[in-house]
Amino acid sequence: MKLLLTSGGVTNPSIHGALVGLLPKPIAECRALCIPTAQWGHPMCGPGSVRRFITDQTPATMCGLGWKSVGVLELTALPGISRERWLPWVQGADVLLVDGGDATFLCHWMRESGLAALLPSLPETVWVGVSAGSMVMTPRIGGYFVEWPAAPDDRTLGVVDFSIFPHLNHEMFPGNSMAGAERWAASMTAPCYAIDDQTAIRVVGGAVEVVSEGQWKQLTP
Repeated sequence: MKLLLTSGGVTNPSIHGALVGLLPKPIAECRALCIPTAQWGHPMCGPGSVRRFITDQTPATMCGLGWKSVGVLELTALPGISRERWLPWVQGADVLLVDGGDATFLCHWMRESGLAALLPSLPETVWVGVSAGSMVMTPRIGGYFVEWPAAPDDRTLGVVDFSIFPHLNHEMFPGNSMAGAERWAASMTAPCYAIDDQTAIRVVGGAVEVVSEGQWKQLTP
């Protein structure tokens, strides 16, 4: 699987170019599935923010980039239907657009639904994450970012070998300063990246590249 791990979505031409470079064909010919599941695990999210993610046509929310088609894949629903029904939906998608919220909640439902186990069989599919949708691919997110009360710990999927501190210096998150990121990194066990909403991390075949028109820093635990 090819990864574009963003903090705030497709927010500038550099991130847009990185996305286009990962896709197997032009955006207008690609089928997308959007996954809002992480939102249900975060107290700042709800029906209104889920609706905005799915329907907003601005590029940052990703669903409005001009895809051939955009469908909704709600992971909490998948255990209630047969794998034979939903598997072709995922296999037929060129890109998965995964929204933010709580990464531990998303991780739980990726495992419960069977999507996590399916990822290794999708080498050409592009995963575009926003915030928690990116963090879920890391080994740990740190207790600072766990908002789901039922989370057993801060561990996530570990698809990549680094952790992400998103929304660096964002006005809505006063604790997400560089000093806060450094305190967070001190408790982690893997290399870390603090990234703002103008930054993304591209991962293909184990090669990691930071794409940014903003602020970011690699931090050592």
